[in-house]
Amino acid sequence: MSESTAPARPGPAGPLSGLLVADFSRILAGPYATMLLADLGADVVKVEGPQGDDTRSWTPPVRDEVSTYYLGINRGKRSISLDLRGEADREAARELARRADVVIENFRPGGLVKYGLDYASVRTGNPAVVYASISGFGSGAGRDVPGYDLMVQAVSGLMSLTGETGGPPYRAGISVFDVMAGNHAAIGILAALRHRDASGEGQHVEVNLLSSALTGLVNHSSAYVAGGEVPYRMGNAHPSVFPYEPLPTADNDLIVAAANDGQFRKLCEVLGIPGVPDDPRFARNADRTANREELRPLLVEQLVKRGANEWFELLVAAGVPSGPINTIDGGFAMAERFGLDPVVTVGEGERAVPTTRHPVTFSATPAVYRLPPPELDEHGAELRAWLARDPEDTRD
Repeated sequence: MSESTAPARPGPAGPLSGLLVADFSRILAGPYATMLLADLGADVVKVEGPQGDDTRSWTPPVRDEVSTYYLGINRGKRSISLDLRGEADREAARELARRADVVIENFRPGGLVKYGLDYASVRTGNPAVVYASISGFGSGAGRDVPGYDLMVQAVSGLMSLTGETGGPPYRAGISVFDVMAGNHAAIGILAALRHRDASGEGQHVEVNLLSSALTGLVNHSSAYVAGGEVPYRMGNAHPSVFPYEPLPTADNDLIVAAANDGQFRKLCEVLGIPGVPDDPRFARNADRTANREELRPLLVEQLVKRGANEWFELLVAAGVPSGPINTIDGGFAMAERFGLDPVVTVGEGERAVPTTRHPVTFSATPAVYRLPPPELDEHGAELRAWLARDPEDTRD
């Protein structure tokens, strides 16, 4: 734990209670990682420049004149605004890093050296620190290339896989690699903390968007690395499984994901064509994938007799993975239906903010939701006072 506890936070403790995280990151990957840590009970101090995190101004949409983008990834944190160009604020930032269990940043590699906030500098005064850096392309030859999710979607090959065959490449609907890198950063931090618990040693954890992207392309990456094949756009089709795509019904398309022989047989039974799985062209997944153009019309001929939601109920009851193609509101409604309670409200009164529930459920140490996304420098005064005190002074 940190040598001097940060000002007390209200509410129950989480599994990371007592850990102090100095968060020098902004935009998405880093703030997403630190929000996950805050949900688990860590004390996260969000350090922002005088203008605040970029996402504060990424609008529309807004809630009470605050960017919903910012609100979605910054609950559970305290905010202090520090201008690192000024000596007093720079010293406060160094003191925060010296007291922290974890420091996380996503400046361009080397960008914090001039402030004395790079890993080597922080480690000198805090050898047990877990220091996490998130970049676009690593700290080697790609260190000077700025990294945004859209760039990485392009250069990694994801966009070449997204869109209709023969059509233009498309970006994913979310900043998928920022989120993935944020998850990888959180995993790396927790692993490094486990190592510190065992050895007393801190370390530098590095995550970059391109590496997160290449591992996140999973089967497509393996197709190239292990099989020497370069995958291509197939629209909504899967290169190795059929049926595993949207299929038309009487009203809307329905996702059908019969990914093994047993599921396919159940699918055909529900559709009223129980003999189809006995056809040698469709007996195994490899056969169905090779002969998808012959199989698809047989399935669609039955599916168009009912609507997507009706088929969904029938197929799921039979154990066949399927689902309607919802808009976001429909996704939340389905989560509510299944008892997943997807929305948690953080804060009270005018500061109450609906946010999306932490994705992990713990039987003994549940996630905690103690603070709404902070206003810029909302906790600056109390944090400056704490940083100015002798670290042996344990008063709140």
